[in-house]
Amino acid sequence: MRNFEVTFIVDPVLSGDEIKSTATTYTDQLKSLGAEIVHVDEMGLRQLAYTINRRTTGIYYSVEFSVPTGDLINKIELAMRRDERIMRFLTVKLDKYGVKYNEDKRKGLIGTVSKKKSKGGKSNSSNSRGNNRSNSRGKDRPNSKERAPKEESNAKEGSEAKKE
Repeated sequence: MRNFEVTFIVDPVLSGDEIKSTATTYTDQLKSLGAEIVHVDEMGLRQLAYTINRRTTGIYYSVEFSVPTGDLINKIELAMRRDERIMRFLTVKLDKYGVKYNEDKRKGLIGTVSKKKSKGGKSNSSNSRGNNRSNSRGKDRPNSKERAPKEESNAKEGSEAKKE
């Protein structure tokens, strides 16, 4: 079985029923062509990176499916090209890593942020290098803020020494 994922953007000016019927149209078409629907993800209204047909937003859908051969991809893409409700689409063949990633994402293992607590009660999420940036220079090498006043004081001492 080959795994594919088709992501398409539906025109947001359509009514809610028309938007859902568009998504069900393509899932039903995939089923009728012999595909097994693994997951349908309605991502909702999102901002577009650039305007498409004078629209700045779109309703995103992602359908993951598996088929024995990839012959039906051309039929689905042709139907999407002809449909005025679909603004853009992208079909991707998933390898074993893509399938594993999608499974983990559905289970909630990917995309969630959890803070681990240490013995002291502080979170370990911060980077130790970033927190100790001022201490990384060492005691022998002052930073630029510390050098500037010393150079000014040396200049003053030099001018005072010339006066005497």
